[in-house]
Amino acid sequence: MVVHGAVIIEQGVTFAIVVVKPEVTQYTVRATRFRQAIRPYFPNMPIILMSQDKEGKPHYYGRKDVVEFLREIPLDRIPWKTYHIY
Repeated sequence: MVVHGAVIIEQGVTFAIVVVKPEVTQYTVRATRFRQAIRPYFPNMPIILMSQDKEGKPHYYGRKDVVEFLREIPLDRIPWKTYHIY
């Protein structure tokens, strides 16, 4: 599986952002399952899921303080990368 995401260190907190389809962030059960499935690839860090609506507005799911921080950051400032997960 290929996922797009980023690992960021901000204010002493290391966290991962992973891009998902909107139907993942819209449902808590799906979001929780997806985060559990990819946790081995992003160990010991909060995982934030990000989807975009039809207008391109990001929607985040995850740890509240990190989500609040990300809401203030333009998407083009995030160091996106492609991860190959097996």
